[in-house]
This record gives sequence, C-alpha cells and structure tokens, in this order.
Amino acid sequence: MINRSTKRVAARSLAFMAISLHQSTSSAFITPSTSSRVSSSKLNVIGEQASSIGPAQVLRDLKERLPQIQWLAEGDGSPANKIDIPDHVAQVLAQSEAPKRVAESEDRTERIRSRAKQASEDAMKLRGMLTGEDDAKAWWRSQRSVSEGGRAITKDDPLTVLVAGGGLAGLVVAAACHSKGMKVALFEQASSYAPYGGPIQIQSNALRALQQINPIIFEELVAAGTCTADRVSGLKIGYRKGNKLAGLYDAGDWLVRFDTVGPAMEAGLPATVVVDRPVIQQILVNHGFPEGTVRIKSRIQQFEDLGKGQGVAVTLEDGTKAYADVLVGADGIWSQVRKNLHGLDDGAGGFAASGAAGGALDDAEARRLARDTVEIAAKADRRFSGFTCYAALAPHRASNIETVSYQILLGEKKYFVSTDGGGERQQWFALIREPAGGVDPEPTPEDPHPKLTRLRKEFACTGSGDDDGNVWDDFALELINASSEEDIKRRDLYDGAPLLTTFDPQRLLSPWAKGPVALCGDAAHPMMPNLGQGGCQATEDGYRLVEELAKLEHTRDVPWALGGYSRIRVIRTAIIQGFAQLGSDLLVDFDLMMTIPLLGPFFLTMTQLSMPFILRFLYTPSF
Repeated sequence: MINRSTKRVAARSLAFMAISLHQSTSSAFITPSTSSRVSSSKLNVIGEQASSIGPAQVLRDLKERLPQIQWLAEGDGSPANKIDIPDHVAQVLAQSEAPKRVAESEDRTERIRSRAKQASEDAMKLRGMLTGEDDAKAWWRSQRSVSEGGRAITKDDPLTVLVAGGGLAGLVVAAACHSKGMKVALFEQASSYAPYGGPIQIQSNALRALQQINPIIFEELVAAGTCTADRVSGLKIGYRKGNKLAGLYDAGDWLVRFDTVGPAMEAGLPATVVVDRPVIQQILVNHGFPEGTVRIKSRIQQFEDLGKGQGVAVTLEDGTKAYADVLVGADGIWSQVRKNLHGLDDGAGGFAASGAAGGALDDAEARRLARDTVEIAAKADRRFSGFTCYAALAPHRASNIETVSYQILLGEKKYFVSTDGGGERQQWFALIREPAGGVDPEPTPEDPHPKLTRLRKEFACTGSGDDDGNVWDDFALELINASSEEDIKRRDLYDGAPLLTTFDPQRLLSPWAKGPVALCGDAAHPMMPNLGQGGCQATEDGYRLVEELAKLEHTRDVPWALGGYSRIRVIRTAIIQGFAQLGSDLLVDFDLMMTIPLLGPFFLTMTQLSMPFILRFLYTPSF
C-alpha cells in the first residue's frame, strides 16, 4: 500500500518535471553533439545524435574511469523481475468490472485481419469520397454573400467548416462538426486515401471523446477493436545490466510493470482498445458524416481571412477555391495551414507521411523525404528528437501475448517497443539514436533486405551481441524476423516545443487560432510516441473545438470560440507533450541508472510510483 506522503512526493515530482519542460524544447538530460551538425533553427531543430550532458555525463565519465570489479556483475537477476503479472497488477485485473482476457481464436483472428484488408480496399476504391458530378456542385465552391459583421447561425443555415487533413484528427473534427448540425468538408492532400502504419491504441480518454461525439462510432470501434487493458504493460531491460549494489537484471527482466485499466475504471472510462487504422477511417467515414464529405488530391495551399464574420476563402494547390465560415488545420506536423497562420518561412509546410497520405509512399520517395525533412523542420520550428524509427506490423502470435499487451526493451542507444495489434499481430517500433536525414542502402543482390540486416545487428541476441557487445533479449528479433522488408517503414521522429516559444501577444492569447482559422492534432502539438497519446490528444482537440463552435449564434464570434478552444487545450497538451519528451529523453541514460547504487533503485521506484499518477492525468473524463 502506498501511503499519502509517498503519493504527495510522487505527484510533486511529476508536476515539477512537467512544468520545467516548457522552459526549452530540449530536455536538460540531453544535448546534441557538436560533431554531426546538419542544420539548425532557433528552436534547436538539429539533425544530429542526442548525447548525455550534465550530471548524467559526469556519472558516465566517472563510471568509465573507475576500475571495473567483475564479481559485482556476476550472478542472476531476481526471479521476481521475470514474472509478467505481479500481485499489484493481478489484483486490479481480478476486479469484477475489469475486462477479462479472452485468448485469440482462429475465427476472431480471421475476422480482424479480413476487416482491415477490406477497409484498405474500400479506401483505395474511393468509397464514400467526393468525386465526379458531386464534386463539381459541392456547396463549398460557391462564395455566398455575407454582409459586413457576419450572419446569424441557425438550424437551417448552419455554421460551415472546412477541414485540412484526412488523418485521424481531421476525420474526428469532421464527425464532431456533423454531429452538431454543421456543414463540413474535408480536404486530403494524398492522391490515394491509403492508410499509413499499423493499428492505433485508442486509449480511454479518446474513447470517451468519441463516445460523446457519436455513440455509434464509439460502439463500432469497441466492437472492432482488441482490448489491451486486460494485461500488463511496462518497461524491460533489453540486455543484462546492473550489479550486486544496484541490482542485477538479466536480458528481458522487468523494470517497471503497471496496468492501464485501474485509472480508467477510477474515472469511469472505457478500457483501451487497439483498432486497425483503415478500420478507424472506415468507421468514421461511414458513420461520422455524409458520403462525399472527403475530397482527395486537395492540398490547401493558402487561405484568406475575409474578416468581420464573413468567413474564410481557401485556395487549393490546383487553384480550386473553397469558402466557409471556419477553416481547421488538421494537416499534420508539417501543416501548410500552420505555415500560413503563423507566417513561417517558405518550405515550412511539407508533404508528410500522415495518417492518410503516408501509405502511398514507396521506399524511394521515403528516402527523398527523409533528407528534405531536415530542411523543412528547421523552417517549421520543429525539434528533431535524436531518434530514427523503424516500424512494422508483424503477422505473428507473440510468445507472451496472453499476459503482456505493451512493453519496451530499453538500451543505451536504442529501445524496442511492441504492442498487441489484435488478430495475432504485433506492432513494433525500433527507435535508434542517430542523426536526422539518414536512409538505408538500396537493396542489392548481396543484401536484398538492408533494413532487416541492420535491425538484426542492432538487436542481436546471440554471440557477441550488437556493436557495443550487448546481447539482447530474443523477443525483439522474434518480431523483427516475423516481418518482411517491404512492411518495415522508417522515419525520423520530430516533435515541437511543449509551450509556445513566442512573445506575440495574439498567439499568447489564442495559441492555435487566429480569426476564423484554428489548428488541431499534430499541426498544433506534435508528440513523441512514448505515451501513445498523439492521436488521443487529437481526438480530444476535435471534441473540444467543435463544442466551442457549437455554442455560437453568430459568425462574428467565431474567433472568440476558436481562441477559447486553444486556450483550454494548450496547457493539457503541453504537459502531455512534455511528459512524452521527458520519457524519450530519459531513455538516453536509463541503462546508466541500472549500475548506480541507491540512485538506480530509487529511480526505478519513482518511475513505478509515478505511472498511476500519469495515467490518472491522461484518463480524465473532461477535456
């Protein structure tokens, strides 16, 4: 039992970490090295590898200078750290209201995989998209005559909204607008509406937002998804580490274990589920708004605020004009709407591998974009995290699937994340510290699988191990070897400052909005993937944005509603964004903690104690 004093200390520690993060875009725990500089901006967007500084570097240097006593590292790790579900997790999962794990069956596996395949095919066939004659006579093509000062909003003459971006954020905004009786159109830049990436964890807070937007969407997603809150989640050490003074850990031993369902039940929220990305898109398109709402090949190039309640005029890349009362930029981290809204340099709005667009990229185009992105990031004031990420969905029944839903294998220069994807599949991510803009060699007869070749070396589990001599737990290669070269995608990870880095009074008052234009999702607050909250916070954004718009009775008040939305959301998202940055940056020195007496055990204990507080903050029923 954790006493109240301990809880208060842990809570204060979390609050301090979150508040201190807004002071700079880079954590105090890492800095770029000076030897591999590629490009930079005023926000420290640098294409180079992260490395330790400050106390962590002092400790690492001291450790290297001290004589190494071999017998301290001899022995076996604790048997308690090899148990998947400890007592404190088992007690929560045993509660009557907690979801109970039901083993995958052949029928359910086939149903999940078949639905994902069918949803992808529907998207590629443009089912439900705006095409042909309907496109030619779309409502947004005609500029209506609105007198200076705006017009009244009524049931028969509702608010009109244009949404840029057909990923999760844009689809949720469109569905929320339709649920409130607004007229909405969504513009996606991709030439084919091809889903990018694997399944998405729809956590409890996002499920509540969707439930409030449209109960049918919520019910369909839960029915289509696989519950991941019915098993354990946590952090493992990737390879043998530690000593008799700080604790010995064998490869694959647990460092931190927690459940996600306890905090959700405390808040009265539904349990987290994982759903295939094309299925999410299919459900939102089918149940969120009328057929013909989504238009592809439609990149918004620029917009004009018509002023005084008269709305906004949008120009697409092909010269097509569109008109509405409101424009929402949900077009990803390299948002063109954000570029225009904040007056960023030319080139700040780039083509991104978004939830809709990325699936259309082949390896050759991905290589080109990796190099271009370094320059785009500098102009867009985005922070390079220091990590490149390989990802794939492995059609494989994981060896620990019945007890573990999510785990991270930690190492000094890399870590390996895996999560249940449903249908006997595992979604995995290999994050490796290296400069931005890197690409893999093209396949050759001698090495037809360059990505697999590299990953097998990075996470070697036999012989002398990786290049640093670390022999990894074999779970990483279990999933890597179950994946094909073609299915593995690579991208550098970028995010943004947790809070605004500006003294512009307008942006301080209305952080993500100006006039009739607002941002949401990654366009407003791109995050590291550590907490799995990027899409969840975008969903919360969509709900809150439309709730504020739904209060309006006149178009002259649109700027006030959008400004209110951004003021409500910016603090919560900044804290979560900061936690995600801190979590990623701390991994740079996590292995060091395993060898330091007193500090190592204290660090692990505080991490374990902090997780329930973090989850309680994430899983709130109001946002």
